[in-house]
Amino acid sequence: MKRLYRIFSISLFIVLFSACVKNPVTGKGQFGVMSEEREIAMGKAYDPQIVAQFGLYVDEDLQAYINAKGKEMAAISHRPQLEYEFKIMDSPVVNAFAVPGGFVYFTRGIMAHFNNEAEFAGVLGHEIGHITARHSVVQQRNATFAQLGLIAGMIAAPELAQFAEPASAGVQLLLLKFGRDAESQSDELGVEYSTKIGYDSHEMAQFFNTLARKSEDSGAGEIPTFLSTHPNPLNRKENVHELTEEWQANVAESDFEVGRNSYLQMIDGLVYGEDPRQGFVENWVFYHPDLEFEFPVPNGWQYQNSPQQFQMAPADGKSLMFLALAQGTDLQQAAGQLIEQYQLQVISNENGTVNGFTAIEVIGQQVTQQATADTPAGTPTVKAKIMLIKYDGRIYQIVGASAPGDFNSYQSQFNTTMGGFKRLTDQSKLNRLPERIDIVSVSSTMTLEQALRSKGIPDSRLEEFAVLNGMELSDQMAAGRLFKVISQN
Repeated sequence: MKRLYRIFSISLFIVLFSACVKNPVTGKGQFGVMSEEREIAMGKAYDPQIVAQFGLYVDEDLQAYINAKGKEMAAISHRPQLEYEFKIMDSPVVNAFAVPGGFVYFTRGIMAHFNNEAEFAGVLGHEIGHITARHSVVQQRNATFAQLGLIAGMIAAPELAQFAEPASAGVQLLLLKFGRDAESQSDELGVEYSTKIGYDSHEMAQFFNTLARKSEDSGAGEIPTFLSTHPNPLNRKENVHELTEEWQANVAESDFEVGRNSYLQMIDGLVYGEDPRQGFVENWVFYHPDLEFEFPVPNGWQYQNSPQQFQMAPADGKSLMFLALAQGTDLQQAAGQLIEQYQLQVISNENGTVNGFTAIEVIGQQVTQQATADTPAGTPTVKAKIMLIKYDGRIYQIVGASAPGDFNSYQSQFNTTMGGFKRLTDQSKLNRLPERIDIVSVSSTMTLEQALRSKGIPDSRLEEFAVLNGMELSDQMAAGRLFKVISQN
């Protein structure tokens, strides 16, 4: 809880002591918005937290491309002096986002769903627009009190938030919705910036179709979908088409680039969907092929995987478990660090084994340090079970926590998951590979549906691949036209 109060205090300081700052896009003053220096410092602090939370997708050619286009667009933006950074996050969720100071992020999920360079350029301009118009800074100001609710609201009891290892304040910032006025202004800037570097921003408007269709079956993910963080203003597509006509009439360029084939060839081989090498759930068992372990997930519990940890929680939100790496290689030392970190009063601390691996089991509780009107000092607030398991030179921690009164109700699930940690030996799981984008061409004129069927796409996935290609199944494709299918290698 101390960490939450510290975040609140820092945010409140920013709100109270920021001066009136001129908005670079509108030229108008904004009261209560931090200085550019503070904004840049904030972005530099958030960036490593976001990278740690979601992970980077490594593709040197694609990274070089977004760097080049990003720098080109930043140079003609309203804030060319910022040192922009552009990164691809290793997430299948379709989204792009920006944080103050010049940091722009694209998920590999959205990179997979672009079908030409102009679509990418439009969204790139939109995200740079959030930075140049200082939307994220205004959002940070408005989120001062909301952050506490987001951080603590991951589960039913705020006292459990610390065990959930929630995203930092910087990560929570990107989970907040922009207002519709901010979205409309960023659409305008996306059109302006992408047009100025020679792209046809009509394609940006068309990409909204893909976003809308994809959001219908987005499901859960560690990063919300684009339309959940970027609300859809009324007549958005129509407005972008109109703005495109205006901007194209005002620049010297007459032949605006779309870049379909060049973009598709660039994403050939891109990982598509969940990457099983980073862990996957099947029949209520979590498997991690690269680290070669498995354990059962309580039936019906919600779960979320990220590079840092695997979280599980029941639908009622009254308990949670997570698996993560502990620091160091000494079990006793790791146990002591966790006891101190969570300020636990130890109830039991026992050495043992889990499926042949050396382990330590700790059960403890947190208690109130100071009395309040409703709660005497020393009242238990959280009860937790921690299992530390030494496996292949690493120490894994599996933590289960709940309110003391609920602990016995969930202890059997804690025991089953923790006691079920074992070496993964099933070759079908160890050898599981991700799906990848495969760029192919049609041999003769046919519909997209015919082309997909000719490449072995099953009926159950035809609509998914139509969305991926930004087309309808009935659309005609001329001989030689490139399109996306999936390979697994």
